[in-house]
Parts: sequence; C-alpha cells; structure tokens
Amino acid sequence: MVLQTLPAAVVVIGLILYTLLAGADFGAGLWQLSAGGGERGRRIRDHAHHANAPVWEANHVWLILVITVLWTAYPTVFGAVFSTLAIPIFLAALGIILRGMSYALQNAANARQRRYIDVSFAAASIMTPYMLGSVIGAIASGHVPPGNAQGAEVASWTNATSIVAGFLAVCTGAFLAAVFLAADAERVRDRGLVESFRWRALLSGAVAGALALGALFVVRSDERMLFDGLTSGWGLVPVVVSGVAGLVAMGLVFVRRFTAARLAAALAVAAVIIGWAVAQRPYLLPTTVTIEDAAASDTTLIALIVSLAVGAVVLFPSLVLLFRLTLAGRFDPTTQGPPPVPGAPPTRERRKHAAQTSIGFLISGFVLLTIAEPELAHIFGLIFLGIAMIAGFRAVGPIELGARPTPEVAGRSLRSLLRRPR
Repeated sequence: MVLQTLPAAVVVIGLILYTLLAGADFGAGLWQLSAGGGERGRRIRDHAHHANAPVWEANHVWLILVITVLWTAYPTVFGAVFSTLAIPIFLAALGIILRGMSYALQNAANARQRRYIDVSFAAASIMTPYMLGSVIGAIASGHVPPGNAQGAEVASWTNATSIVAGFLAVCTGAFLAAVFLAADAERVRDRGLVESFRWRALLSGAVAGALALGALFVVRSDERMLFDGLTSGWGLVPVVVSGVAGLVAMGLVFVRRFTAARLAAALAVAAVIIGWAVAQRPYLLPTTVTIEDAAASDTTLIALIVSLAVGAVVLFPSLVLLFRLTLAGRFDPTTQGPPPVPGAPPTRERRKHAAQTSIGFLISGFVLLTIAEPELAHIFGLIFLGIAMIAGFRAVGPIELGARPTPEVAGRSLRSLLRRPR
C-alpha cells in the first residue's frame, strides 16, 4: 500500500507547490490588469512583471510533475480526467501559452503594443487558474466517472463546486501575489508600491476567505461525502489550520510584516489542498476508484519513484538557487548587489567530504529502491536519496554564487574604478 500511495503524495506536493508558486504568478497578472493608468499603474505593472519574470517558467515544472506522475502511476484515472475534462484543460494550457508569449514580447513592444500584450497576459492569468480550479472541483465533486470520456463534456466542470473552486483559485492567486509583491516592494524600499499591494492583499484575502467558507456549503449540497471528510476527523485539522493561518497572514500584512505573512499565506493555501486530499482518501475519483485500484504495477511504480528521486537531486538544488537569488533581489532591475561576503569559501576538504557523502547515499538509496524487496527498504531508499540531494547541494556551494555580484554590477564597479581620479 505504501508503494501505491507514494506517487499520490508526490501529486499532492506538486499541486501545493504549483498552487503557491504559479498561483502567485497568475495573481500578479490579475493585478496588472487592475493597475489603472498613468505613472502609478505603469509602476505596478512593471513591478509585477519584474518580480515574476525570473521564475515564471520554472513554476510550471510542478504542473509537468503532477501530469507525468498521474499518467505513469494511475493511468486509468489520468485517462478519465483528461478525456472528460478536455475542454477546461485545453483552455488552461492555452492560457499558459499566451502568458509565455506575453512575457517574451513585453520587453520588445512599443507603448501601444504593450497595452494589448498586458491585456492578453492578464486575461490568460485569470482564465488559467479558473480552469484549473474547475478541474479540481469536478474531480472533488465526483463528476468524473471512470473510463475514457464517460462524463458530461460541459456539465462536469460547470457545476456549482467547479465554479466556486475556479473563483477560489483566482482569488487565492491574487492574495498570494499581493503578499509576495508587497514583500518584494519592501525589499526595494518603494513605499508607494508597498501600500498598493498591502491593501490589495487585505482585500483579496477577505474575498478568498469568504469564498472558502462559502465553498463548504456548496460542497455540502453537491458532494456530501467530501463535506463530511472536511468537517470531521483528520480532514477538519487542515481546514482549521487554513483558517487560522489565513487570519494570521492578513494580520501580519496589516502590521506590515510581509516576510512572515508570506509563510502564513503559503500555509493557509497549502492546508486547503491537504484538506481536500485527506477528506477524499482513499479515493482518486470519489466513491468509484481508490488509489490501490488505479495504481500501476509495482515494477512501474518502483521505476517511477527511482526516476523522481534521481531527478530531484538535479532539480531541487537548481530551483533552490534560483529562488534564493530571486528573493535576495539579485535579478532586480535596479539592484546594486550586496558586497562580496568576506572570508574564504568553504575549504576543498569540506567540499570533497560533502561530495563523497552525496555519492555514498545516492548509491545506497538507488540499491535500496531497486534491489531490496521490503517496503521499509524502499522508504529508507527515499530517505537516503534525500540526504544525497542535500549533501550534493552543499558540495556545489551555491551560497558563494549568490554572494557574487552580477556581471552588470561588476561592470559598473570596474568602470567606476577606471574613472576614479589618480
């Protein structure tokens, strides 16, 4: 049972990360649409664009992960979902493509073209999360029966639960984006932008909270089993955590503690997804298909888990470094960059030890996952691969990379040195 459940846990984690990261990216597009005209509106749009430009493409890694794992580990569920809900999934994919085109064209457009691009970008930023939310609502409310294209082509994602879930996805992304962008504005010391996004965060947070509360009553009439799972037992715990974390996040935004508000807002949103997963267990398609029924063969699942573990060794350090540099302001258009960290980098001996540790745990984890038979060995194999990832990350030494000045800053420093009077 552990082997069959692990891919489902990966899907939930992928959904959480995609909702938090790409959701904030989508929400930034909504605020670009409502920024208004004039210099103030332009500054809001530019701030939202520059804050998300370095990471927007990386955010979609998690959607690819969810789709790949679902397809490989639970092929019958994948077929049912993607055939019955082909329309909203296609529209969501179209929105992602339009957003990518808009990001690529924004810097090359003139003022008139930029307006059309901004509208296209914002419209796609609303359509995509709404459609993805409606897909989640359709699955959660039991409107996706097993089998290819067995559900209603339109009614499956236009029911009450799907509609509420779609609007909740849009509002949640707007809330996350406002909190994140307020923190970014505080980092660059732009008080005007801080206040603009602070009030947007409070407004969108209140709307998202009201929608989440209202969604419970909609689910109660649409899918009573899911409602009972959310309001009793272990399912009630993440619901309560989400509500408390959401209130704490809004309180922190109100008192301008944006760094802490980021964490609280992320916890509030993550708890909603965890609550849905806990309430629906052990079903992937409510009341019809369980995790064990839908799972692929053990051989396929083991190969998938090994592939995920090996891929994580490469993926996670890269993403950690990217977000570390982004949150530190290394990609800000006006950044001057912090001075180099004094002192020597980690010694060669420490790097060598970390590399040896990583290789040792990587080999051990691979062996435990592929050769050993007991499920306990598979669990330890995953743990060992995680340790290998952390040790390998330390051996690469990305902290030193983050402390180095950017080429642009280094160039300015060199020019200043050359122009200094002798």
